[in-house]
Amino acid sequence: MARKKKAQGLGDTVENILEVTGIAKVAKFVMGEDCGCEERKQKLNAMFPYRNTNCLTEDEYNFLDNWFSIKKYSVIPSEQTELIKIYNRVFNKKQPSTNCSSCMRDIINQLERVYNEYGK
Repeated sequence: MARKKKAQGLGDTVENILEVTGIAKVAKFVMGEDCGCEERKQKLNAMFPYRNTNCLTEDEYNFLDNWFSIKKYSVIPSEQTELIKIYNRVFNKKQPSTNCSSCMRDIINQLERVYNEYGK
């Protein structure tokens, strides 16, 4: 049995629904093989991508393990750089360094959720 690849965005989900319901076959029958579905799928995927996360590397996990083992009330620049580097790779983001404390708190909270998944 062929395994479907993971949906990258809304376009892939819509395509799957249309195939399962049989609407895709009807559209191709009525409009021909080039019905514009592929272009619409790509546009929807670009407009509404799903957030696909990457696994932590061993070094990233060890850094976060050390980080979360100590109650911190501030972040020094070298720690911020490492936290943002991990965040960007894991969440496929391009977050620059920030002076915004609430933004940094959100980054740390998201990393903590990922880190905690490894403890389960």
